[in-house]
Amino acid sequence: MKNSIKLTALFLLAGASVFAASAKAVVPSNPAAVTFSSLPSQKGIDVKVEKSDKAIVIVSDKDGNVLRKDVLSNKKGMEKGYILTSLDNGDYTIEVISDGKSVKQDVHVYDEDQTKMFIVKA
Repeated sequence: MKNSIKLTALFLLAGASVFAASAKAVVPSNPAAVTFSSLPSQKGIDVKVEKSDKAIVIVSDKDGNVLRKDVLSNKKGMEKGYILTSLDNGDYTIEVISDGKSVKQDVHVYDEDQTKMFIVKA
């Protein structure tokens, strides 16, 4: 009886160890997290990219004309502010390309009480 209990425990232990060895956790790669926020001076937008080694930021007008194109890397920091007060009134797009994915944010620039303002469209 003792031998059968020991043998059963041995098989259970061996089976559990084989299962634990073959069941490796598969962690999907996290896509880059892109955050758009207002600059402290309220004159532009701050773009921050996390979990990526490199990102391309493209600012374009409503006709698709590229006004600015920047490459962000871990060496330079993955955060950059874009001042919008020098832009003409109208609609613009800020696109961030990182890890093969594209994130776009639409921005509307306008005048209010002789001050250049912008609103981020949801």
